[in-house]
Amino acid sequence: MALFTSDGVLYLLRWIHYLAGITWIGLLYYFNFVQGPFFAETDASTKNNATAKLVPRALWWFRWAAMFTFLSGLVMLIGFYHKLGMAYFDGPYALILIGALLGTLMFLNVWLVIWPKQKIVIASTQGVLGGGQADPGAAAAARRAFLSSRTNTMFSIPMLFFMGAGWHLPVLGRPSNLAFILITALVLLLEANSLVGTTGAAKKPLEKVSGVITSGFVLFVVLLIIAQV
Repeated sequence: MALFTSDGVLYLLRWIHYLAGITWIGLLYYFNFVQGPFFAETDASTKNNATAKLVPRALWWFRWAAMFTFLSGLVMLIGFYHKLGMAYFDGPYALILIGALLGTLMFLNVWLVIWPKQKIVIASTQGVLGGGQADPGAAAAARRAFLSSRTNTMFSIPMLFFMGAGWHLPVLGRPSNLAFILITALVLLLEANSLVGTTGAAKKPLEKVSGVITSGFVLFVVLLIIAQV
């Protein structure tokens, strides 16, 4: 019966959040660390078949896991606010808002950029396999989806830290309002970088797996410094 109390419901939401989040981020890492390098090395026939048959299945789990992660997290935040009021955001729990900012942008990237662009790529590949011509816009769509996916991978590293820090590392304390403003500005600038253009020095770190992982940890350190100083 404890699960039917307010605390029980919040715990069930957190459980759903964990399950969906593990599925989402696991597939994000699969796309970036496994599938991407494999596609770069394999032959065109294998890549086309995988794009037409494997990728749509993986993307179905990917986008809906992102949806359930986002919605369960949003309802949890509302629930904690209803339970604790502004005290929830005045203490170290406020650190979770940094993770929520990153997670929300990642969710929007999935549904507004990665999935729409991948649909173009999949449709083009299926057309080629059916004897038709490739969509001339497929290459640009694939590039945009790639950059958004790489940005999500970079964001995921600090996102996971700050999501857990509010509850499990309260010694960090609450960041100042100025820190929240600076962090939001920096994160939005990085998001804009993934949405505008396809090349340039700012995008070079995202090209390689090692680069995107390094970028994620560098971003984590920068955000942590801002939050603390």
